[in-house]
Amino acid sequence: MRARGVVLQGVLAAAGLAAAFFVWQREPAGAPGEVVVLDAPKRALARVRYEDASVQVELFREGNEDGALWLRLGTKPVTAPPRELRANETAEQLFGRFAPLRATRSLGVLDAESLAEVGLKDSPRKLAVTLASGEHTFTLAAPAIGWGSPYLRRETDGHVFLLPPSLLPDLENAAHRLVDRTLHTFGPGEYDTLTVTSGSTSCTFLVRARAQRPAELLPRGAPDSPDEPARRWHERVWLLAPAQADFLGRGEVPPGGEPREAFRVEYQRGAQRIGQLTVARGAGGEFYARTEYTAGWAKLPPWADSIVLEAEKVAAGR
Repeated sequence: MRARGVVLQGVLAAAGLAAAFFVWQREPAGAPGEVVVLDAPKRALARVRYEDASVQVELFREGNEDGALWLRLGTKPVTAPPRELRANETAEQLFGRFAPLRATRSLGVLDAESLAEVGLKDSPRKLAVTLASGEHTFTLAAPAIGWGSPYLRRETDGHVFLLPPSLLPDLENAAHRLVDRTLHTFGPGEYDTLTVTSGSTSCTFLVRARAQRPAELLPRGAPDSPDEPARRWHERVWLLAPAQADFLGRGEVPPGGEPREAFRVEYQRGAQRIGQLTVARGAGGEFYARTEYTAGWAKLPPWADSIVLEAEKVAAGR
Protein backbone atom coordinates (compact mmCIF):
# COMPACT_ATOMS: atom_id res chain seq x y z
CA MET A 1 0.00 0.00 0.00
CA ARG A 2 2.86 2.30 0.86
CA ALA A 3 4.40 1.74 -2.58
CA ARG A 4 1.04 2.36 -4.24
CA GLY A 5 0.71 5.65 -2.34
CA VAL A 6 4.15 6.77 -3.47
CA VAL A 7 3.26 6.00 -7.07
CA LEU A 8 -0.02 7.87 -6.75
CA GLN A 9 1.73 10.91 -5.32
CA GLY A 10 4.21 10.84 -8.17
CA VAL A 11 1.42 10.71 -10.74
CA LEU A 12 -0.38 13.62 -9.09
CA ALA A 13 2.82 15.65 -8.95
CA ALA A 14 3.51 15.01 -12.63
CA ALA A 15 -0.05 15.99 -13.48
CA GLY A 16 0.36 19.21 -11.50
CA LEU A 17 3.56 20.12 -13.34
CA ALA A 18 1.90 19.39 -16.65
CA ALA A 19 -1.06 21.58 -15.72
CA ALA A 20 1.24 24.42 -14.65
CA PHE A 21 3.15 24.15 -17.93
CA PHE A 22 -0.11 24.19 -19.84
CA VAL A 23 -1.25 27.35 -18.05
CA TRP A 24 2.07 29.05 -18.94
CA GLN A 25 1.86 27.97 -22.55
CA ARG A 26 -1.87 28.39 -23.10
CA GLU A 27 -3.20 30.73 -25.74
CA PRO A 28 -6.49 32.51 -25.22
CA ALA A 29 -7.76 31.81 -28.70
CA GLY A 30 -6.67 30.34 -32.00
CA ALA A 31 -3.62 28.43 -33.10
CA PRO A 32 0.01 29.64 -32.78
CA GLY A 33 0.29 32.93 -34.61
CA GLU A 34 -3.37 33.76 -34.06
CA VAL A 35 -3.35 35.31 -30.58
CA VAL A 36 -4.89 38.77 -30.97
CA VAL A 37 -3.08 41.53 -29.10
CA LEU A 38 -5.03 44.44 -30.62
CA ASP A 39 -8.25 43.77 -32.50
CA ALA A 40 -8.95 46.43 -35.11
CA PRO A 41 -9.66 46.61 -38.86
CA LYS A 42 -6.95 47.92 -41.15
CA ARG A 43 -9.08 50.89 -42.16
CA ALA A 44 -8.99 52.13 -38.56
CA LEU A 45 -5.18 52.21 -38.46
CA ALA A 46 -3.73 55.75 -38.59
CA ARG A 47 -0.21 55.58 -37.16
CA VAL A 48 2.44 53.21 -35.80
CA ARG A 49 5.26 54.63 -33.67
CA TYR A 50 8.37 52.79 -32.46
CA GLU A 51 11.10 54.23 -30.26
CA ASP A 52 14.07 53.11 -28.25
CA ALA A 53 16.92 54.90 -26.48
CA SER A 54 18.27 56.45 -29.70
CA VAL A 55 15.64 56.51 -32.49
CA GLN A 56 12.00 57.31 -33.17
CA VAL A 57 10.17 55.83 -36.15
CA GLU A 58 6.62 56.54 -37.30
CA LEU A 59 4.52 55.18 -40.16
CA PHE A 60 1.41 57.24 -40.89
CA ARG A 61 -1.13 58.30 -43.48
CA GLU A 62 -2.34 61.84 -43.98
CA GLY A 63 -5.98 62.57 -44.65
CA ASN A 64 -5.22 65.39 -47.07
CA GLU A 65 -2.86 63.28 -49.17
CA ASP A 66 -3.54 60.63 -51.81
CA GLY A 67 -3.54 57.81 -49.28
CA ALA A 68 0.22 57.37 -49.48
CA LEU A 69 2.10 56.04 -46.49
CA TRP A 70 4.81 58.24 -44.97
CA LEU A 71 7.81 57.47 -42.80
CA ARG A 72 9.05 59.87 -40.11
CA LEU A 73 12.58 59.31 -38.75
CA GLY A 74 13.91 61.06 -35.66
CA THR A 75 16.69 60.72 -33.09
CA LYS A 76 16.83 60.71 -29.30
CA PRO A 77 17.83 63.03 -27.85
CA VAL A 78 16.41 65.33 -30.52
CA THR A 79 19.24 67.03 -32.43
CA ALA A 80 17.32 67.96 -35.60
CA PRO A 81 13.74 67.98 -36.88
CA PRO A 82 12.54 64.52 -37.89
CA ARG A 83 12.91 63.55 -41.54
CA GLU A 84 9.72 62.72 -43.46
CA LEU A 85 10.03 60.39 -46.44
CA ARG A 86 7.78 58.32 -48.63
CA ALA A 87 7.42 54.76 -47.35
CA ASN A 88 7.98 51.80 -49.67
CA GLU A 89 6.02 48.59 -50.35
CA THR A 90 7.74 46.79 -47.48
CA ALA A 91 6.45 49.51 -45.16
CA GLU A 92 2.94 49.14 -46.59
CA GLN A 93 2.96 45.41 -45.85
CA LEU A 94 4.40 45.98 -42.38
CA PHE A 95 1.88 48.72 -41.55
CA GLY A 96 -1.02 46.41 -42.28
CA ARG A 97 0.23 43.86 -39.75
CA PHE A 98 -0.56 46.14 -36.82
CA ALA A 99 -4.34 46.03 -37.31
CA PRO A 100 -5.20 43.53 -36.13
CA LEU A 101 -1.95 43.01 -34.20
CA ARG A 102 -1.29 39.31 -33.61
CA ALA A 103 1.21 37.39 -31.49
CA THR A 104 2.38 33.78 -31.49
CA ARG A 105 1.67 33.28 -27.78
CA SER A 106 0.13 34.91 -24.71
CA LEU A 107 2.04 34.62 -21.43
CA GLY A 108 -0.54 36.39 -19.31
CA VAL A 109 0.41 38.87 -16.56
CA LEU A 110 3.97 38.27 -15.29
CA ASP A 111 5.48 39.19 -11.95
CA ALA A 112 8.43 41.58 -11.65
CA GLU A 113 11.03 38.81 -11.67
CA SER A 114 9.60 37.25 -14.82
CA LEU A 115 9.37 40.64 -16.53
CA ALA A 116 13.07 41.14 -15.85
CA GLU A 117 13.88 37.68 -17.22
CA VAL A 118 12.22 38.41 -20.56
CA GLY A 119 13.70 41.93 -20.84
CA LEU A 120 10.54 43.96 -20.16
CA LYS A 121 11.56 45.56 -16.88
CA ASP A 122 12.55 49.22 -17.44
CA SER A 123 12.90 48.68 -21.20
CA PRO A 124 13.26 51.92 -23.25
CA ARG A 125 11.66 50.30 -26.29
CA LYS A 126 8.06 51.40 -26.85
CA LEU A 127 5.38 50.79 -29.44
CA ALA A 128 2.26 52.90 -29.97
CA VAL A 129 -0.53 52.02 -32.40
CA THR A 130 -3.00 54.81 -33.15
CA LEU A 131 -6.47 53.86 -34.33
CA ALA A 132 -9.45 56.02 -35.17
CA SER A 133 -10.62 55.32 -31.62
CA GLY A 134 -7.38 56.35 -29.90
CA GLU A 135 -3.82 55.29 -29.09
CA HIS A 136 -2.74 51.92 -27.67
CA THR A 137 0.71 51.64 -26.05
CA PHE A 138 3.05 48.72 -25.47
CA THR A 139 6.48 48.06 -23.99
CA LEU A 140 8.90 45.95 -26.01
CA ALA A 141 11.60 43.78 -24.50
CA ALA A 142 15.11 45.18 -24.55
CA PRO A 143 17.27 43.43 -27.17
CA ALA A 144 19.52 40.64 -25.98
CA ILE A 145 21.93 38.29 -27.74
CA GLY A 146 20.29 35.03 -28.66
CA TRP A 147 16.69 36.18 -28.66
CA GLY A 148 14.91 35.26 -31.84
CA SER A 149 11.48 36.62 -30.87
CA PRO A 150 10.52 39.84 -29.07
CA TYR A 151 8.28 40.08 -26.03
CA LEU A 152 5.61 42.77 -25.77
CA ARG A 153 3.63 44.03 -22.77
CA ARG A 154 0.20 45.56 -23.32
CA GLU A 155 0.01 48.60 -21.06
CA THR A 156 -3.77 48.58 -20.58
CA ASP A 157 -3.80 45.29 -18.66
CA GLY A 158 -0.17 44.17 -18.29
CA HIS A 159 -0.55 41.08 -20.48
CA VAL A 160 2.68 39.84 -22.08
CA PHE A 161 2.84 38.37 -25.58
CA LEU A 162 5.45 36.76 -27.77
CA LEU A 163 5.54 38.48 -31.15
CA PRO A 164 6.58 36.91 -34.48
CA PRO A 165 10.32 37.43 -35.02
CA SER A 166 9.71 39.15 -38.35
CA LEU A 167 7.53 42.00 -37.08
CA LEU A 168 9.96 44.50 -35.54
CA PRO A 169 13.31 44.32 -37.42
CA ASP A 170 12.00 46.53 -40.25
CA LEU A 171 10.97 49.23 -37.76
CA GLU A 172 14.30 49.01 -35.97
CA ASN A 173 16.12 49.48 -39.31
CA ALA A 174 13.58 51.75 -40.94
CA ALA A 175 16.10 54.15 -42.52
CA HIS A 176 17.50 51.30 -44.62
CA ARG A 177 14.44 49.08 -45.14
CA LEU A 178 11.35 51.30 -45.31
CA VAL A 179 12.34 54.33 -47.44
CA ASP A 180 10.80 54.47 -50.91
CA ARG A 181 13.75 55.09 -53.24
CA THR A 182 11.65 55.25 -56.39
CA LEU A 183 12.52 58.21 -58.59
CA HIS A 184 9.64 58.19 -61.08
CA THR A 185 5.99 57.23 -61.15
CA PHE A 186 6.25 56.07 -64.78
CA GLY A 187 8.31 53.46 -66.58
CA PRO A 188 10.88 53.74 -69.40
CA GLY A 189 8.32 52.90 -72.07
CA GLU A 190 5.73 55.46 -70.99
CA TYR A 191 7.21 58.64 -72.47
CA ASP A 192 7.77 59.52 -76.11
CA THR A 193 9.61 62.84 -75.76
CA LEU A 194 12.28 64.14 -73.41
CA THR A 195 13.96 67.52 -73.14
CA VAL A 196 17.41 68.04 -71.64
CA THR A 197 18.21 71.51 -70.31
CA SER A 198 21.57 72.72 -69.04
CA GLY A 199 21.91 76.40 -68.26
CA SER A 200 20.45 78.37 -71.18
CA THR A 201 20.62 75.53 -73.70
CA SER A 202 18.19 72.70 -74.27
CA CYS A 203 17.53 69.92 -76.73
CA THR A 204 14.36 67.91 -77.25
CA PHE A 205 14.54 64.27 -78.31
CA LEU A 206 11.89 62.00 -79.75
CA VAL A 207 11.96 58.48 -78.33
CA ARG A 208 11.67 55.61 -80.83
CA ALA A 209 11.22 52.14 -79.42
CA ARG A 210 13.05 49.18 -80.99
CA ALA A 211 12.25 45.49 -80.50
CA GLN A 212 14.65 43.80 -78.10
CA ARG A 213 16.98 46.81 -78.23
CA PRO A 214 17.29 50.11 -76.33
CA ALA A 215 15.04 52.91 -77.58
CA GLU A 216 16.67 55.51 -79.81
CA LEU A 217 16.84 59.23 -79.07
CA LEU A 218 16.18 61.36 -82.16
CA PRO A 219 16.83 65.12 -82.00
CA ARG A 220 13.60 66.89 -82.90
CA GLY A 221 15.51 68.95 -85.44
CA ALA A 222 17.04 65.82 -87.05
CA PRO A 223 14.48 63.01 -86.64
CA ASP A 224 16.35 60.70 -89.02
CA SER A 225 19.65 60.87 -87.12
CA PRO A 226 19.68 58.86 -83.86
CA ASP A 227 21.97 60.42 -81.24
CA GLU A 228 23.81 57.45 -79.75
CA PRO A 229 25.95 59.47 -77.25
CA ALA A 230 22.77 61.11 -75.93
CA ARG A 231 21.09 57.70 -75.61
CA ARG A 232 23.99 56.28 -73.63
CA TRP A 233 24.07 59.37 -71.41
CA HIS A 234 20.36 59.23 -70.72
CA GLU A 235 20.58 55.54 -69.91
CA ARG A 236 22.99 56.43 -67.10
CA VAL A 237 20.65 59.19 -65.94
CA TRP A 238 17.69 56.82 -65.89
CA LEU A 239 19.66 54.23 -63.94
CA LEU A 240 20.91 56.62 -61.27
CA ALA A 241 21.19 54.30 -58.30
CA PRO A 242 18.66 55.49 -55.71
CA ALA A 243 19.76 52.73 -53.34
CA GLN A 244 23.08 54.53 -53.00
CA ALA A 245 21.48 57.94 -52.46
CA ASP A 246 20.84 59.64 -49.14
CA PHE A 247 17.22 60.79 -49.33
CA LEU A 248 16.33 64.04 -47.58
CA GLY A 249 12.83 64.59 -46.19
CA ARG A 250 10.13 66.87 -47.53
CA GLY A 251 10.89 70.50 -46.81
CA GLU A 252 14.48 69.65 -45.87
CA VAL A 253 17.23 71.81 -47.37
CA PRO A 254 20.72 70.36 -47.96
CA PRO A 255 23.59 71.73 -45.85
CA GLY A 256 24.60 75.16 -47.13
CA GLY A 257 21.19 76.00 -48.58
CA GLU A 258 19.19 75.18 -51.68
CA PRO A 259 21.41 73.59 -54.38
CA ARG A 260 21.86 75.23 -57.79
CA GLU A 261 20.43 73.43 -60.82
CA ALA A 262 23.02 71.76 -63.04
CA PHE A 263 20.67 70.13 -65.56
CA ARG A 264 17.07 69.02 -65.94
CA VAL A 265 15.32 66.28 -67.93
CA GLU A 266 11.59 66.68 -68.62
CA TYR A 267 9.45 63.78 -69.86
CA GLN A 268 6.30 63.94 -71.98
CA ARG A 269 3.73 61.53 -73.35
CA GLY A 270 2.05 63.22 -76.27
CA ALA A 271 1.28 66.76 -75.12
CA GLN A 272 1.24 65.81 -71.42
CA ARG A 273 4.20 66.44 -69.16
CA ILE A 274 4.47 63.37 -66.91
CA GLY A 275 7.61 64.04 -64.87
CA GLN A 276 11.07 65.47 -64.55
CA LEU A 277 14.47 64.92 -63.00
CA THR A 278 16.49 67.85 -61.68
CA VAL A 279 20.14 67.45 -60.72
CA ALA A 280 21.67 70.29 -58.70
CA ARG A 281 25.01 71.14 -57.10
CA GLY A 282 25.15 71.66 -53.35
CA ALA A 283 27.23 74.23 -51.49
CA GLY A 284 29.99 71.69 -50.88
CA GLY A 285 30.19 70.57 -54.51
CA GLU A 286 28.09 67.43 -53.97
CA PHE A 287 25.16 66.68 -56.28
CA TYR A 288 21.50 66.15 -55.45
CA ALA A 289 18.51 64.96 -57.48
CA ARG A 290 14.77 65.35 -57.13
CA THR A 291 11.87 64.24 -59.30
CA GLU A 292 8.11 64.54 -59.61
CA TYR A 293 7.80 61.78 -56.99
CA THR A 294 10.53 62.23 -54.38
CA ALA A 295 9.65 63.98 -51.13
CA GLY A 296 12.77 66.15 -51.38
CA TRP A 297 16.36 66.09 -52.55
CA ALA A 298 18.40 62.87 -52.71
CA LYS A 299 22.17 63.11 -52.41
CA LEU A 300 23.87 61.33 -55.29
CA PRO A 301 27.06 59.24 -55.17
CA PRO A 302 30.33 60.98 -56.15
CA TRP A 303 30.44 59.43 -59.63
CA ALA A 304 27.38 61.48 -60.61
CA ASP A 305 29.74 64.35 -61.51
CA SER A 306 30.57 62.61 -64.82
CA ILE A 307 26.88 62.69 -65.78
CA VAL A 308 26.73 66.40 -64.99
CA LEU A 309 29.78 67.10 -67.14
CA GLU A 310 28.19 65.42 -70.17
CA ALA A 311 24.79 67.09 -69.70
CA GLU A 312 25.93 70.36 -71.29
CA LYS A 313 26.96 68.54 -74.50
CA VAL A 314 23.67 66.64 -74.68
CA ALA A 315 21.63 69.81 -74.12
CA ALA A 316 23.59 71.55 -76.86
CA GLY A 317 22.86 68.69 -79.26
CA ARG A 318 26.44 67.73 -79.86
